[in-house]
Amino acid sequence: MAAQFGRRLRRGATTTAVAAAAVAALSASQAPAAPHPGTAGDQAAAGAAPAGDSAATGNSPYHTDLPPLVTPDRPGASSNLPVTGSAESGIPASILAAYKKAEQGLAGTDAACRLPWQLLAAIGKVESGQARGGKVDANGTTLSPILGPALNGQGFALIKDTDGGAYDGDSTHDRAVGPMQFIPSTWETWGQDGNGDGRKDPNNIYDAALAAGRYLCAGTRDLSLAQDLDRAVLSYNHSQEYLRTVRSWFDFYNRGTHEVPDGTGVLPVGTSGSTTTPPVTSPSGQGGGGSTPPPSSGPKPPAQGGGKPPVTDPTPPPPTKPPTTPPTTPPAPATLGSLENAGTAPLKATAGDAFAQRVKVRARNTLGAPLAGAKVTFTVVGDTDARFAGGRTMVTASTRSDGTVTAPILTAGEKTGEFKVTAVAGTVKPRTLTYAASVAARQADALARTDDKVLTAAPGAAFADRVQVRATYRGQGLADTAVTATMITDAETPAENDKGPHFKDADGKAVRTLDLTTGADGLLELPEIYADDAAGTYKLRLTTANGVVLVIELKVEAAPEA
Repeated sequence: MAAQFGRRLRRGATTTAVAAAAVAALSASQAPAAPHPGTAGDQAAAGAAPAGDSAATGNSPYHTDLPPLVTPDRPGASSNLPVTGSAESGIPASILAAYKKAEQGLAGTDAACRLPWQLLAAIGKVESGQARGGKVDANGTTLSPILGPALNGQGFALIKDTDGGAYDGDSTHDRAVGPMQFIPSTWETWGQDGNGDGRKDPNNIYDAALAAGRYLCAGTRDLSLAQDLDRAVLSYNHSQEYLRTVRSWFDFYNRGTHEVPDGTGVLPVGTSGSTTTPPVTSPSGQGGGGSTPPPSSGPKPPAQGGGKPPVTDPTPPPPTKPPTTPPTTPPAPATLGSLENAGTAPLKATAGDAFAQRVKVRARNTLGAPLAGAKVTFTVVGDTDARFAGGRTMVTASTRSDGTVTAPILTAGEKTGEFKVTAVAGTVKPRTLTYAASVAARQADALARTDDKVLTAAPGAAFADRVQVRATYRGQGLADTAVTATMITDAETPAENDKGPHFKDADGKAVRTLDLTTGADGLLELPEIYADDAAGTYKLRLTTANGVVLVIELKVEAAPEA
């Protein structure tokens, strides 16, 4: 069962107190002023944003924690420096790398958009708590799927299933998927391959961050302009409270961040493992995974930050009373029921080449539904030097939300012949699939002469020039290539000629067909060719074992009279 979001405010349900807290937090930290709903710029942005369920996330719920009052670095400091600061300013290494890589990618393809990676970080914080504090594997894929609640119209948008459950495992309603929380229909349009593995996976932070960047840059937006930035954020989730929350984190990250190891990021309040009661957002805007201080009848302590004088708020607004939510019983973990082929074609390759096909399997639970998070081990078995990326013969990967997982690219070595690839899942009762694979020897894909001399001879004489050809594979000379040389009657319907040019065997007899083999670097020099008394134009046909053909013209003509 995929881990799901904990306590997050529903669409349009953020209270006035939370909005006030966001403004108070920015004021207390003396962050730069940003447009907020109510200003002319914000009203224009709101009007330009898509309404209803057209947002990237389907207007699904989001984390409402606000950044701490003390900013991670002094105003004006570079946000790219590996500074230290509060726990909240730490972004897990892979997550931070994905945001910066997306920024670089957009700078090369859509420079006019001016996407700042801090905006991706702000949205990633609000949508998934930076992929649950950076719980991703070495490739940037979440260790277990991040799924929002079913968008069934009960407190959230109503979006019926659009992907057959392929991305979100739900064939009735759509759910927001992955660290950037795309609904499947939006991912189909905007999904990207950010890490170059040949897949577009919403559960991969590199893919999701690049897709989010392209989505935010849609049209002619210039995100260095406050109005366009607001439009972009509202297009992601059409909620003024959402805009305020993202803006708070955007300003916070612009004042400095630092890298922390994957898996050690601060989780939002209310995620799995925390209290079952929604936290009270403190009037000071303090959030980010810490406990909420109890309300006080007196003034709150002064907040220190950035070397500025302390700011005292003698009359903080009262905390918002959380709604009562009955405790829920966590579902039992799903059990592997079966492992099946997910459409893998025959595994065939030429020596030294990558296999065009990759092994793909699908895990299902005991009820027959796709099983996410199942570990599958792929192993190369047999007398072969074919290897997965990195020279490995064994790799383990986890299934995605649709239950599928694809093995890394397999590359053939120099050894030809057959071998097997196995896929094994489960420990108590393992399920195994076996795929036959074969590596064929390289075969020439071209045969050409090494010169363009006209080949002529007088009747009854030998040709002055020898025929030399070269067999190649992808432009490289290919030794030991079998070549048949035949004097033919016609190039369209070739048959061995019984007159004209010929070779000679060891006994000096005329022969018109020879079986030859190329030498080093694919070179082949044919034996000497002789003409008989019949003048005319003849053809020599060279053919490789795999059907590559070269036809050469031979002319027998008398020398001109003096």
